Amino acid sequence: MSYQVGWQVVRFDGDLAAFDRSLLDRGLEFDQAKEAAVREIIRQVRRDGDRALCELTARFDGVELTPEALRVSPEEIETAYEQVSREFLAAARVAARRIERYHLKQKPQDWSYIDEETGARLGRRYIPLDRVGVYVPGGRAPYPSTVLMNVIPPQVAGVREICLVTPAGPGGVVNPHVLAVAKLLGVTEIYKVGGAQAIAALAYGTETIRRVDKICGPGNIYVTLAKKLVYGDVGIDMLAGPSEIAVVADAEADPAFVAADLLSQAEHDPEAGAFLFTTSPSLAQAVEVELAKQLARLPRSETAATALSRWGRCILVDSVEDAIALVNILAPEHLELYLGEPERYLPLVRSAGTIFLGGYTPEPLGDYASGTNHVLPTHGTARFASGLGVDDFLKRVSVSSYDYEALGKIADSVLTLAEIEGFTAHANAVRLRLQKEE
Repeated sequence: MSYQVGWQVVRFDGDLAAFDRSLLDRGLEFDQAKEAAVREIIRQVRRDGDRALCELTARFDGVELTPEALRVSPEEIETAYEQVSREFLAAARVAARRIERYHLKQKPQDWSYIDEETGARLGRRYIPLDRVGVYVPGGRAPYPSTVLMNVIPPQVAGVREICLVTPAGPGGVVNPHVLAVAKLLGVTEIYKVGGAQAIAALAYGTETIRRVDKICGPGNIYVTLAKKLVYGDVGIDMLAGPSEIAVVADAEADPAFVAADLLSQAEHDPEAGAFLFTTSPSLAQAVEVELAKQLARLPRSETAATALSRWGRCILVDSVEDAIALVNILAPEHLELYLGEPERYLPLVRSAGTIFLGGYTPEPLGDYASGTNHVLPTHGTARFASGLGVDDFLKRVSVSSYDYEALGKIADSVLTLAEIEGFTAHANAVRLRLQKEE
């Protein structure tokens, strides 16, 4: 099958104020009817626990389970481990080692100092969460990489308990690659439940699944809505939508490489975004030809072609600086600077989930084995959010230690501010201590 690339080609003239930002606006919108349905699912799980999980799993996934079968047994995990290829296990070990090494660099240290004005000791402690739930989607494909990316950071942080939920397939069987990676990482608490009902179970608990402190992991719109609705009762990583990539390329870029990288995200989802910003009209034309050629060879060509027609953009610019100004508006999940001197332009990037420099750093490296995390902010949320990391599983706790002398040195300021705000008891808590020593 041959394809016409249905992306939009636009020239940017350098006027940000006049630029039609709707070309880049991928804000995540939620359907009210779907949100109401998810609210009802959450209500059922909170009311009926395991019974609701089994009923909802039968209704939505066509899988009949009993409460006793919700948890994946040790025998099922071992069978899955034996089923997968040795080549897969070797690749998973390489990825796990590299992801752990990268995330170990992120782990902060407790700190404290003596305040010169008072002599008090002030500091901060980093305390890991007690229990984290990881959601691993099923659906279009198995996602063992999701297990790696969502389990290793909390392990590095020191989280005591990590449980995993994932939808089962026919016969109540969980994908063996998912189970094998979980075993590699030492995760043995795994449940055969997906969708909004799994998020509700993690947030509020059932007879079988104990509630967690934080939920991480990607999912479909129902999973994302459920995370949105339970947030506040439980922590979540982020509200992520379909994937996206932006490539900034100059005339020297290889059009085949650029096309391949755009398609690497377009094949994820019909709503995925693929953006090319380039100073070279000839490169844009060559990339369009390559997209059509490569689409014809992709097993997921229909998905990728649909994504390009909906959220494929080629924006011609006069300079790399203009391209990056537009990138900062888009705030993409993945950004490739496919330029002759990418490091030169790196300081200009203000908003991106993750950045890949040069022609031999394609985005899929980050998806699997470079070591960086592939759980990233989407739909412009990189303006204020970051990718998943060790600090997402640590509580930052301030510590203060004053003696009588140190207290006396700032008491007047505390008393004045407390009394201005009308909090007499606050002031008394300080004043009584000073009076006791007089």
